[in-house]
Amino acid sequence: MKVAFWLSAGLLVYAQAGYGLLLAALSRLRVRPQSAPSPAPDGLPSVSLVVAAYAEEAVIAGKVANAVALDYPRERLEIVVACDGSPDATAQRAREAGADVVLELPRGGKIRAQDAAVERSRSDIVAFSDANAIWQRDALARLVEPFADTAVGYVCGQVQFVNEAGTNEEGLYWRYEMWLRQLESRLASVTGGNGAIYATRREDYLVVDPVMGHDLSFPFNMVKRGRRAVYAPAARATEKMVPSIEGEFARKRRMMSHAWPIVVRGGLLKPRGYPPLYALMIASHRALRYASPFLHLVAFAANAALLGEGWLYVAAFALQCALLLAAIAGGIRPFLIARYYVLTTASIAAGLWDWARHGTPAGWAPAEGTR
Repeated sequence: MKVAFWLSAGLLVYAQAGYGLLLAALSRLRVRPQSAPSPAPDGLPSVSLVVAAYAEEAVIAGKVANAVALDYPRERLEIVVACDGSPDATAQRAREAGADVVLELPRGGKIRAQDAAVERSRSDIVAFSDANAIWQRDALARLVEPFADTAVGYVCGQVQFVNEAGTNEEGLYWRYEMWLRQLESRLASVTGGNGAIYATRREDYLVVDPVMGHDLSFPFNMVKRGRRAVYAPAARATEKMVPSIEGEFARKRRMMSHAWPIVVRGGLLKPRGYPPLYALMIASHRALRYASPFLHLVAFAANAALLGEGWLYVAAFALQCALLLAAIAGGIRPFLIARYYVLTTASIAAGLWDWARHGTPAGWAPAEGTR
């Protein structure tokens, strides 16, 4: 019981805090050699900006207008809206707003809509964004800058989640996640991306299983193919977050039902092709993070069995109970942070349960309150 408690508790502390400290220390000690940049002889690369959309008539015109207004040569920018069987006027609104290409596809899921858009595109770089993500004017120029390094195959930008009202504490977590991503990129490659702002060379684009999103499947597969997956913090976008913590739980539960197939059968945990440092990053940032709900259960059960073994175990058990009680109470911000942590950790296990029980559908719908 003591081994089970200390091992599970130690892994949790390392996954949530120790890993970041390790990366910070390594970034001070290790300087990664840079590949020689090879800029395009005729200036900026051509870019196809792909927006996969389902039932997005309320926001798609604003998204296309945002893309048109980007500080990027219009003749080198192709705006492609891929409508995934949208039951509303998404396609019409996209055309009226000035999209260069609007694909009206049968319902097949976000990934297949993106595949069709890439097949239709002819640009050097293919960039992707969500329909409700707003890019800063220089975001695209900043996003393509790292491709001057011939070793780079994937770039993700920085997304800031905004929440004018509500209880969701995703912004706090996401700032920490962006810090980790910046350190990973500086040392080797990132282990995950985001759907709001990212890009890949057209020649490096990967066709993946329709239930396996790009955010998790692209970075590690790029590394296995000898490419780098990097973070460009100067390429900024904003996106409206789910207002409530309960809504965030539902969103992350759905996301994890797409992530678990990548973990279990998509090759994420197969180290072949990973450099040693990147293998450590995958184990620390992905494997241990996804194991956290189960580590919490082991730590709690083992701690309960050890209550007669001294004050240290009593104090540890009291802390765990206090976390759960604070999560139940909610209300003020410290309690909301506890509630956010407990529910988003539980969403990892819930997503696994959903996938194991009835599989994961390829289709998706906009999360409640994000439009």
